[in-house]
Amino acid sequence: QVQLVESGGGLVQAGGSLRLSCESSGRSFSMYAMGWFRQAPGKEREFVAAISGSGAMRFYADSKKGRFTISRDNAKNTVSLQMNSLRPEDTAVYYCAAKFTVWGNRYYTTRSEYNYWGQGTQVTVSS
Repeated sequence: QVQLVESGGGLVQAGGSLRLSCESSGRSFSMYAMGWFRQAPGKEREFVAAISGSGAMRFYADSKKGRFTISRDNAKNTVSLQMNSLRPEDTAVYYCAAKFTVWGNRYYTTRSEYNYWGQGTQVTVSS
């Protein structure tokens, strides 16, 4: 069983930055592709960014390209999301997710592909 715990959320002004982290309790962290999703009030949970188990492959939702950076440290069982130039519309609960895979260079972008989810961390961007 994999447990994921996010941290780093908070309140920030528009244009500011936040760095979210997600720590996994499971073993063989490099066997898990990781993703970040977010859910704003009244909206569906949406894909933000994904990274392969090896860390070699990354993918972003269009609106996050250039502003968000996903990274991972397999030695520390953590995945991070650096968010810059934040906008009020980035306000949401951010979730990290994990998917077991033997393909070290695969990433996944849809909710149904992920096996494990964290509890979420709130990000609020004020205008």
